[in-house]
Amino acid sequence: MTIDIVTIFPKMVEAPLAEGIVARAIARGIIDARVHDLREFTTDRHRVVDDVPFGGGPGMVLKPEPLFAAVDRIRDQRGTPAAVILTSPDGERLTHTVAERLSALDHLVILCGRYEGVDERVRQHLATDVISIGDYVLSGGELAALVIIDAVARLIPGVVGDQASVTGDSFASGLLDFPQYTRPAEFRGHAVPPVLLSGHHAEIEKWRREQALERTRANRPDLLKE
Repeated sequence: MTIDIVTIFPKMVEAPLAEGIVARAIARGIIDARVHDLREFTTDRHRVVDDVPFGGGPGMVLKPEPLFAAVDRIRDQRGTPAAVILTSPDGERLTHTVAERLSALDHLVILCGRYEGVDERVRQHLATDVISIGDYVLSGGELAALVIIDAVARLIPGVVGDQASVTGDSFASGLLDFPQYTRPAEFRGHAVPPVLLSGHHAEIEKWRREQALERTRANRPDLLKE
């Protein structure tokens, strides 16, 4: 998969991409990720990427010209993207289903929002998707872009060593994950549930299913209604 990230803070994105499973996927050639400095696509000597909003109001708005120019350059040099994603708190909520859909594509461009927002013409005429990672506001879209990349990357075959660990994750089955335990079997008076030590695989699977249902019912009952 090819991933291009457009941001005014490249180092904020580059450092996390150099660690963990995404970094290993990049090293193995499974993912080709590049970070682009939005200021490189400006035409004035001050490299201005934002301006005041029409109609007045607080904050600054990212201008459309640099963002369109960035995607044009990416299209010319890296091919036409399958999706151009704008990060925004008022976008579609990132879910496992959305991540699965994106993981099947061959080329993503992610535009990191900033300031008071992005000129609406970017949303209407450039972005194919507008994605939010939750009902809260961040200072910029860089962290959201990294969340999207991580959620998508781990679903690409070969990125995670044991694919079973992906298919058994929370949300993959429509439920939250069941509790996990490891050695020691007893720690500070707290013991591992005996069924996990029994070696009885059918009973273990039954217990895990029950625990997943209980955890989902307690923490995310909305998932059971879908």
